[in-house]
Parts: sequence; C-alpha cells; structure tokens
Amino acid sequence: MSATPGSFGPGVATAVDATAFAASVRDDAAVWDLRGRLPDSVRRQAASAGLLGVALPTAYGGAGGSPDDLARVCVRVGAVCSSLRGLVTVQEMVAAAVLRWGTPEQRAQWLPPLARGEVFAGFAATEEGAGTALAEVDTRVRDSGDDVLITGRKLWITFGQTADVFLVLGKGAGGPLAVLVEGDRPGVHREPVQGHLGMRAAGIAHVSFEGVRVPRSHLVGPPGLGLHHIIGTALDHGRFTVAWGCVGMAEACLDAAAVHAARRTQGGVALAEHQLVRSVLARAAVDTAAAHALCTRATRSRAERRPEAVTETVLAKYAAARTAADVSSGAVRILGATGIAPDSLAGRFFRDAKVMQLIEGSEHVSELHIADRLLRRHGVRRADGSHPPEAAS
Repeated sequence: MSATPGSFGPGVATAVDATAFAASVRDDAAVWDLRGRLPDSVRRQAASAGLLGVALPTAYGGAGGSPDDLARVCVRVGAVCSSLRGLVTVQEMVAAAVLRWGTPEQRAQWLPPLARGEVFAGFAATEEGAGTALAEVDTRVRDSGDDVLITGRKLWITFGQTADVFLVLGKGAGGPLAVLVEGDRPGVHREPVQGHLGMRAAGIAHVSFEGVRVPRSHLVGPPGLGLHHIIGTALDHGRFTVAWGCVGMAEACLDAAAVHAARRTQGGVALAEHQLVRSVLARAAVDTAAAHALCTRATRSRAERRPEAVTETVLAKYAAARTAADVSSGAVRILGATGIAPDSLAGRFFRDAKVMQLIEGSEHVSELHIADRLLRRHGVRRADGSHPPEAAS
C-alpha cells in the first residue's frame, strides 16, 4: 500500500487538475526519455493547465496557490515524469527569486510570462569549479556604462537547451550577483548534453556567456546578496518541489512493484507469496510513508512561515530523494526483466532518483546543513563562522 497524498485539502491547483494532466501524458513519458526531449507542445500544455505559476500571486498571472497546492502538483507530475516535474521546478525557482528580490518593474516584466509559459527559464549556477561550493563561481559580471557584461560557463542547466531566460549567478565588484540573461542575447552559446544518467528529457545543456551585454536593470537584488539570498531563495524552492516529486516517484514505483508481485507467478506461485518480496514491499511502504510525512511537515512549516522551514525542506528533500532511490531499486529487483526494459517506469525512475540525490544540494551537503542546525541548538557553531555550502542543479 503506497502513501497517497490524500491529506491535501481542496486548493487552487486542484488534485483533479494535476491528476488529469499527469494521466494525459503518462504513456508518453517513456518516449520522451528515450528520445531525450520534452516536446514543446507538452511544455505549452503544462502552462495552459496552470502548472507553471502555481505559487505566484494572481496579480502576476499565477494561481496564488499555497505550498499545499504546489506540493500536490509536484507529487502527481513527479509520479509520471521527472523531466516534466523539472520544468515546474525551474519555472518556480526563477519566479520565486524574482518575486522576493526583484524590483516592481522586474516582477511586472518577467513573472506573468513565466506563469503563462510564454517564457521558459533556466537556472545557471553550477560551474566546473563550483558545484557544491557556489561561492567559488568564476563567472564575472562587470560594469559597462548602463549595462553589465557577463562572462563565464555554466554546467548542467535543466532546460538549458531551450530556456528563454537564465537566472545567472556571478561575481561583481561588490560580491555575488544574480542577473537575468535572455537566451537569444549575442554571446550566449548552448552545448546540449546527451546520454546522461537521468532526466534525459529535461533538455540539459552547458551554457557559455561570452561578454553578454544586458541592461543593469536585469540585476536581481543588490550586490553581495546574489548567493545566500537570491540564489538561496531559488534553491529552497527547488528543494521543496524536488522533494515532493521524489515522493511521487516512490509511490509510483511501489505501486508498480506491488501490482507485479500480485500478478506474476513462477512455478504456480505468485511472487507476492515469497517472504523476501513481501519484506521489500513492506520496507518500501514504510519509507515512502515516512518521506511523505516529512514533506508534509515541511509544507506546513512553509505555509506558516516558520523559521525552521528551510531546514525542514532540506531534511524532506534528503529523505525523499533517498527513498525514491531505494524504492525504485527495490521495484526493479521485483520486476526483474520488466524493470530494465526501455519503457520501464521503475527503471527510468531508478536513473532519475540518482540525479535527485545530487541536485539542489547533494546528500553530503544536506547532511552538513541538517547537522549544523541540530548542533546549533546545543551551542555548537562552526569555528570559522561559515555557512554550509550550497549546491545547484
């Protein structure tokens, strides 16, 4: 028995809406994965269904939804396609950063088209020498009259192949900066990534910015706040959506494994009659329910704006990603050859789950964050006064 998200009450982005959209694309997700591309038509359909602006205020074209509403969308879309859930995640990450730290003019310019899917976003933070340690980014943002020039190379950008605008983390004279850069600006060069382990339909790319000129008005927030504030806001939003997407993955794999175990017979005996199979299913059910509960706690903390909401989101993402990896692995074992077939949902999620353990903060980074917050309650602080490292997708 899987841990279904039945605790959600009625909301703006209703369970019926998210479920219906997910069901309408369920059979196509394996094809997208095999082809390594999410069709433009599907991205537009997701926008038309209202899935890209769930948490944005209605004044900016969003649904004005609560954390519950966003969770509902991510758990259901995540149960079908991680790349499609990744689209929701990236749009929400960039929109959240602009909503909180952008000027009124920036909000008016960027948020409505992001919510409507007229503009698709990319989150550009990771570099060759700055994966976990984003404070070490080498991308430079320098003044040039009324403009700024961006020079650097970013790696592993979800939907980097097609993004209309990137939220770029760089360094300026005053410290870390975040700047919005349109994808069609001269000097923006995309390098598509193919054959990566998971999220193969997410249009991942490495993107170079070679002296890209944008107006100074594209800078988000004041100098020095680019990392822990603007990018931190985006990452926090990303972790939340990834966490619920992982719960959806685990639930889908658990259901697939249970159905197969009940129907598959060998030597006249159903797989479900084997004690080992039952043990795998039982552990998966407990782990999935626990991940769901931690995500629910994080959702309530965010809705109530509790100070501990950020840490509870890190904890929820950490647990949910591990659960998705473990449950998908168990499902593949139970499914056998069916689990490694090209169109296997469990096999696809087995690959995707490993990616989930890396993005928006790897397992080790999350452990540092969680331990830091725990030890602070007992008066223990880092000797150098530093923050735990951040990480990006």
